Amino acid sequence: MIGAHPDDCDEDGGGTAALFAQMGYAVKFVSVTNGDAGHQTLKGKELAKRRFAEAKESGKRLGVTYDVLDNHDGLLMPSLDVRLQIIRKIREWNADVVIAPRPNDYHPDHRYTGVLVQDAAYMVSVPNIAPDVPALKKNPVFLYYQDRFQRPNPFRPDVTVDITSVYDKKVSGLDAHVSQMYEWLPWIGHYLDQVPRDKNERIQWLAKQRAGTITPEMKSALEKWYGKDRAAQVKYAEAFEICEYGTQPNEEMIKNLFPMLGK
Repeated sequence: MIGAHPDDCDEDGGGTAALFAQMGYAVKFVSVTNGDAGHQTLKGKELAKRRFAEAKESGKRLGVTYDVLDNHDGLLMPSLDVRLQIIRKIREWNADVVIAPRPNDYHPDHRYTGVLVQDAAYMVSVPNIAPDVPALKKNPVFLYYQDRFQRPNPFRPDVTVDITSVYDKKVSGLDAHVSQMYEWLPWIGHYLDQVPRDKNERIQWLAKQRAGTITPEMKSALEKWYGKDRAAQVKYAEAFEICEYGTQPNEEMIKNLFPMLGK
């Protein structure tokens, strides 16, 4: 899973990642920037160091490996240099599945992360590109995280995962990102006064705040993968859209790559 900032993968795929890890699969989060701009009082190396530590702690809680690339937050561009960084990360992990943002989003870092991963989607198999890391013999399945943006086209929940059983673990991972969940995001969103001071109350507040909504489209996807009875019991879910680049999976392949579906 690839995100622009050190809390993005946790937000958009932390529950699914926790399920994969719980089932014994290897999961890596990659933050394309070091997060050195996302705070109202801290900045630069001091902030990057704090966010790196938070990312590592979240990784421990979720059971995933967490890498943070040293690119500046808020200044990300879809350059050749960063594209090669991402190609190398995907190859080094020998990824079967790669999940990233769609390239339409309010934040330029999110958009360009989506573009960078799209640009890497074919090149991971080309031996003469970044030849210092062996090219993949199989192209991964690339997917997008869920978002709310409607233009130029709305998100399509091709794969929707029931994360109810690990939602507390997802929240625990988010809780590790103290500088974001309880400081920066509430400040920039003008709800800092709502953040509880007590640690246990904070976690309960965070769980409610990040719960999300299961849309009718997600409900249909849950019914497809889990059946109507099970889908009706789902309280928390994460959805992903299959990218047109990379390997194009059929239903059998999706069930193989997402073995938690239907279970």
